[in-house]
Amino acid sequence: MTKTCYIGAHVSAGGGVEHAPLNAAAIGANAFGLFTKNQKQWNAKPLTEKNIENFKANCEKHGFGPAQILPHDSYLINLGHPEEDKLEKSRNAFLDEMRRCEQLGIAMLNFHPGSHLRTISEEECLERAATSINIALEKTGGVTAVIENTAGQGSNIGYRFEHLAQIIAMVEDKERVGVCIDTCHGWAAGYDFASEQGYRQVWDDFDNVVGFRYLKGIHLNDAKKERGSKVDRHASIGEGYLGLQTFSRLMKDHRLSGIPIILETPDPEKYAEEIAWLRQECSQ
Repeated sequence: MTKTCYIGAHVSAGGGVEHAPLNAAAIGANAFGLFTKNQKQWNAKPLTEKNIENFKANCEKHGFGPAQILPHDSYLINLGHPEEDKLEKSRNAFLDEMRRCEQLGIAMLNFHPGSHLRTISEEECLERAATSINIALEKTGGVTAVIENTAGQGSNIGYRFEHLAQIIAMVEDKERVGVCIDTCHGWAAGYDFASEQGYRQVWDDFDNVVGFRYLKGIHLNDAKKERGSKVDRHASIGEGYLGLQTFSRLMKDHRLSGIPIILETPDPEKYAEEIAWLRQECSQ
């Protein structure tokens, strides 16, 4: 069976989104992640026709199709916020990001599901996140909302596969919702990606609880903290608790064929080297 390996990194869109595909190509990537706006600000200038045309042209030039691009929304957004005014602000910002993806011809938007801030229950927070997704999907077309698992740090939801499944169950358009699994987040939340038996068990559990049909992306990160720490600290590949063997196993897993695998490791200077090594492992 031939395995399709889409491997890249989260790259800078500084100077305009059209630079992201160029930055990805420069490190030998055939997939990439990006922010379509400043992730630390609520408001951003609308994309210009020039931004959009050049982004699409640069993607075409370097062979990046919609299935190879996994943008991330702003870290300010909390789709499960317990306060109504701040929830509305997050929903509006998320809708804006979905519309930016529409404009750019990007088929997915990755995001963290939200935080209850210890003022509402996890259940209510999950319901608010699902409602937020439904609102955005109803007002857009062609873009899949991709929920990322979290490390369980602070009051974040999404650190159990069950949370992801609960949100999906409440999303009305099942064709436009999916999941991105971050290996560091999963490890920090208690999932054993590192041992051979643990690796098999993690993906068996994922398939039973969520289902592989919903897996739309992978964030590939080693972890600086021990399993179950609930501390989100990424490490470069092979420099954390997960180790090189874990990533070799991942790259050889045919169930991940054709899914964008995006590095968010802490040293961009190592991206090209990490991508080259991952691609070699994938081809074996």
